[in-house]
Amino acid sequence: MVGRATILHADLDAFYASVEQLLDPALRCRPIAVGGSADGGVVLAASYEAKAHGVRGGMSGWQAKRLCPTLRFVRGHFAEYQRLADGVMAVLHDVTPEVQRISIDEAFLDLSGSTHLFGEPRVIAALLRRRVREELGLPISVGIARTKHLAKIASQVAKPDGLVVVEPDEERRFLDPLPVSLVWGVGPVTEQRLADWGIRTIGDLARTPAPEVERLLGHAVGTRLNALARNDDPRRVVTPDRARSVSAQSAFGRRSPAPDLVREVLSHLADRVASRLRAKNRAGRTVTVTVRFSGMRSVTRSVTLSAPIATTLTLTELAEQLTWQALDGRDRADAEISLLAVSVSNLSHQHAVQLELPIPPEDPHRPGSTQGAARWALDRSVDAVCRRFGRRAVGYLPAAMPRTASVPDEFRELAEHEL
Repeated sequence: MVGRATILHADLDAFYASVEQLLDPALRCRPIAVGGSADGGVVLAASYEAKAHGVRGGMSGWQAKRLCPTLRFVRGHFAEYQRLADGVMAVLHDVTPEVQRISIDEAFLDLSGSTHLFGEPRVIAALLRRRVREELGLPISVGIARTKHLAKIASQVAKPDGLVVVEPDEERRFLDPLPVSLVWGVGPVTEQRLADWGIRTIGDLARTPAPEVERLLGHAVGTRLNALARNDDPRRVVTPDRARSVSAQSAFGRRSPAPDLVREVLSHLADRVASRLRAKNRAGRTVTVTVRFSGMRSVTRSVTLSAPIATTLTLTELAEQLTWQALDGRDRADAEISLLAVSVSNLSHQHAVQLELPIPPEDPHRPGSTQGAARWALDRSVDAVCRRFGRRAVGYLPAAMPRTASVPDEFRELAEHEL
């Protein structure tokens, strides 16, 4: 077996609910839900005490209350979430600069360069868990393995508030009996489809020939999931300085791809991605859109531009074009979609825009064109207003007033991957 178990996945336990219980001791050891109400709304997160009754994030408030009559609903403290999560990341950075934060409450670490200073990975993990508990008052689960995928599975097995280390010679013995739902990317629909074919554990999936899995789930998804089940995962820990893309996605149930819906969702996603790019003075040349259809089948379309972009309207227009390309040839009355995602990659720094001579034919998507420069200046002005008065102070209409949004923007932004 090649390699050592030096990749660590750290995941704060029931983070949003744990913060609320930390802020209000009266909520500790009680079933609580962040967001929603007994009359409706959406539960954003639930404590372990609530999860024991079947309450889950994304569930309607009235349904959660029916499952757990003693459930207490609380409002989210988004500033506290950010403060405490940043504090946790600071603790992680104390043992290695190789930290890849993949959401507000979880991160991968590469410990290969830290063992000579702090000891073996298990010792480092114990140190980190103790410091997070003592300094910030939060429980955190940690998994350590040779690959990122296995480290993440190990941290899920370690929950709540535990530590699991999977050494290279123990990988198959550890993975094979685990439910296939723990494989990164296997949701309820895919899990049921696999179960219908008798594939219920990770070992079952690993032993199934790749062509059979591809016929069942499609080439891209089948190939990826089969490889992960075999623990074939070459991905390395990527630090922010080496970040290669910025993305955002929105799941909205099964909906017909009406033009108004597509424009609204993509406007919101483009605004989130572009504003994060501009905040880091970055821009990207490759725009990718993913459309997920009912049944979990996904189609991806991308375009690589001649110059990097970071403006909201330009990204929205390109994302719309790519989405309709993905839908081309399908009966839009019958084709239901459940998720849209926008990603910008092939990044470079963009501190300013160099104006170009308006020589016909002018490409309006280039940042130095007349239209591109105007949009860049407008977005920078919008960014300045939002920094001073908040994200809701000003914005493009479809992004600022989405009809499909069921989750507060503050929660979405906290949950999204960092640049």
